[in-house]
Amino acid sequence: MATSRFVVVGGGTAGWITAFIVEDTLRRARIDAKVTVIEPSKIPTVGVGEATTAAFYVFLRSFGIDEFDFFRNTGASFKLGIRHEDWRRKGFTYYGPIDDPHQVVAPPQGAPSDYLNVYGIAAGRPLQDMHMFGPLLMQWKAPYARKADGSLVRLGPFMHAYHFDQARVGRYLAGKSQGVTIADGVVQGVERRSDGGVAAVVLDTGERIEGDFFFDCSGFHKRLIVKELGAQWISYAHELPVNRALPFWLPIGEDEEMPNYTRAWAQEAGWMWQIPTQGRFGCGYVYSDEFRTPEEAKLEVERVLGRQIEVRGDIHFQIGRIATPWIANVIAVGLSSSFLEPLESTSIHGTIVQMMLFARRHLKRPEEMTEDDRADYNRRVGRQVDDFRTFVNTHYMTERDDTPFWREVREHRIHPETRERLAHWRQHMPRMTDFPDYLDGLPHVQTQLHYPVLEGLGLLDQEVARREMAAVPRLRQFARETYDSLVKEYAGAAKQALGHAQFLRLVNEMA
Repeated sequence: MATSRFVVVGGGTAGWITAFIVEDTLRRARIDAKVTVIEPSKIPTVGVGEATTAAFYVFLRSFGIDEFDFFRNTGASFKLGIRHEDWRRKGFTYYGPIDDPHQVVAPPQGAPSDYLNVYGIAAGRPLQDMHMFGPLLMQWKAPYARKADGSLVRLGPFMHAYHFDQARVGRYLAGKSQGVTIADGVVQGVERRSDGGVAAVVLDTGERIEGDFFFDCSGFHKRLIVKELGAQWISYAHELPVNRALPFWLPIGEDEEMPNYTRAWAQEAGWMWQIPTQGRFGCGYVYSDEFRTPEEAKLEVERVLGRQIEVRGDIHFQIGRIATPWIANVIAVGLSSSFLEPLESTSIHGTIVQMMLFARRHLKRPEEMTEDDRADYNRRVGRQVDDFRTFVNTHYMTERDDTPFWREVREHRIHPETRERLAHWRQHMPRMTDFPDYLDGLPHVQTQLHYPVLEGLGLLDQEVARREMAAVPRLRQFARETYDSLVKEYAGAAKQALGHAQFLRLVNEMA
């Protein structure tokens, strides 16, 4: 039986995540296969900062990549949550810690899994206070302490995320790959099969690479899935109207403490991200060009920051997803498959979950893959990205009406599914049962991420939460005691925790 040939078109973070997961799964399944990544070395990538979810932490652990080595060689930093500024109204800030306190305290028998969130809303107590990452976010600390012998130890079982320069991470993952062939070049031609699939790609070097299955990780170019296979695009432009980004960098002083969160700062026609990596902030203004020109956007940023910036590009993007990311023998991954504004770090998260889903359910010899496999994958991934859309769209249910952009999005750009969910949650507190599992238990945007946003935007009704708590007095007492104990425990943990920059200095000194 011939060796199966899997080809990843495009490297970078998405391409190398794909290669890692596919190669590892094939090897474990003892499938005779070859994985090739086509990555052009002559096309530079400008990294302006990217944030992940805890799925990337799981990815590193799954492949035995040492976290401290990752920090040292990529300039990465911790992400423990998101700081949302000026979203609900100007001058109002809320945090979204990404740990889940329900993970460490099981609910009493018969109680809903989200009982602590319901109690917090009912009692009018900040949800972030019962998260270990809550006080760490406020104090810019790492989820690590230093033992008496100088070694570093994690505080708590919670999974954190990262900020990094995606160009450096792509190169790092390439260096860690095993059993993967790298072809240096740009795809200039595509040869098709008689059944409509892709038979081979031809590089600008003249090299011809044949394959039985292809992953399109070519980013916004969508080289295979759209330019060759003509995949249809589902636009989210109406409900997510920001369509342009102005990226830039800001310095971090060598001895300065570093935030451990992504800053999502609402502006007049969109929002600004600030992502700390070791040495600098990767920043950008994501805005709607219906309401700002690039020149006006730059002037607004400089006025808000009180300093001039050097713009690193002008990124114009389509918001939405491919209707069928798997066509014939090609799967689109990463930006080739979908793009949403980076408000909740869904891009790399989606890549990891989609490839893990594919590996679990459908990865086998290409000739054994069926139309049912394609239909199943397309349905699940399509629903995943639609859920991302609805979650991000929820952030625009704000009180702001101070600019034409905010009036427009609040009044005319809220998706019907967003309105339907919010209407339901005005009568019932959000529950895990509101989010059907179609990703085989892989992480998704469920109550853990919704509660901080819904609380921060004032979209939950305290009286509804009180009624639900009052219905089970014993649960209310248990929840109050649990909340109080978590607040006390995590305040103590924060006192032990190292400063974020201090932790990174210690890790770099270990080299």
